[in-house]
Amino acid sequence: MKVMLESTSKITFLVVNGEEVPARVWEGTTESGIPCHAYITRIAVNAQHDAAEFERDLRETRPPSADLARAIPMRMVL
Repeated sequence: MKVMLESTSKITFLVVNGEEVPARVWEGTTESGIPCHAYITRIAVNAQHDAAEFERDLRETRPPSADLARAIPMRMVL
């Protein structure tokens, strides 16, 4: 499966091994056009590549869609 994702400005916390971990909420669609969202806690570039452009792009976010606001209870979002 392929998914195209965009970073939103929303951050929430997931419990991983008993610890709260911050996760940015990303929105996107599958290759066949099905809307989805993902909770990303970590993302990295291989150390042998120049990550400067990647890091700049990673700082860009957009407000979440109204659909995402309905999908995620506001008590879970910072």
